Amino acid sequence: MFLALDIGNTNITVGLFKMEGKNVLSNPLQVYKMSTIKWQTSDEYATMLMNMFFYNGFNARDVKHVAIASVVPSLNVIFEEMTKKYFNKKVFFINHKNCGDLKFASLDNKEVGADRIADAVAAYFMYGGGCIVIDFGTATTFDCIDTNGRYLGGAIAPGPLISAQSLSLKTAQLPQVELKKPSKAIGTTTVECIQAGLYFGYVGLVKEIIKLTKREMKVNHIIATGGLASLMLNEIDEIEVILPNLTLEGIRIIWEKRNRGLRK
Repeated sequence: MFLALDIGNTNITVGLFKMEGKNVLSNPLQVYKMSTIKWQTSDEYATMLMNMFFYNGFNARDVKHVAIASVVPSLNVIFEEMTKKYFNKKVFFINHKNCGDLKFASLDNKEVGADRIADAVAAYFMYGGGCIVIDFGTATTFDCIDTNGRYLGGAIAPGPLISAQSLSLKTAQLPQVELKKPSKAIGTTTVECIQAGLYFGYVGLVKEIIKLTKREMKVNHIIATGGLASLMLNEIDEIEVILPNLTLEGIRIIWEKRNRGLRK
């Protein structure tokens, strides 16, 4: 099996892929999520992983390779230690060098997050150039790949949950609310007003960035991923498809390109 981990600021997404010989098959066999806890030890993370494997009928000894896309640098050494201790493997980290031959239009490619690299590689591999990938996570990222397969950059905005939490933390009388689509734009209670502002305001943010991006590049496909993507889908017609496991697939593709010479 091939183990892919997407270490984000809020959650760690774990994908187990089947291998046939030396090739990793697309579409993970199982996907798990763990909370990102920066002070947790390698042993504690290993215990959680082993339990997930055991209760779903998988054997950790069957893991042949481990690849990680991390945006939490402090956890890299923890997972490196865990992988060596419990899987007897060396971690393959996604970064601007281990990027599946992704071409960068900007010279500041060291600043591009590993998750954004994985998303861009997966989108280009599956759909070709002219893609916008919108990843609805802790932050919402917009990643743009032109028709020549170059990563142009994009935009980063606070995610919907961060916006909701900030509103509650920075005001004296506004509560923390559930983020969901309200029935109308004009709320009649404080909770409804906050939900309307957050939801429709965020839809407007996404639509505006898409509109401006289309002025700057040719767009053939708009792909969404991330935990909150489905919440926004019905309001944003420009989104063609939601691919929940896009980042995990990107990790798989980059590893295969580096180690197996995978071609588009």
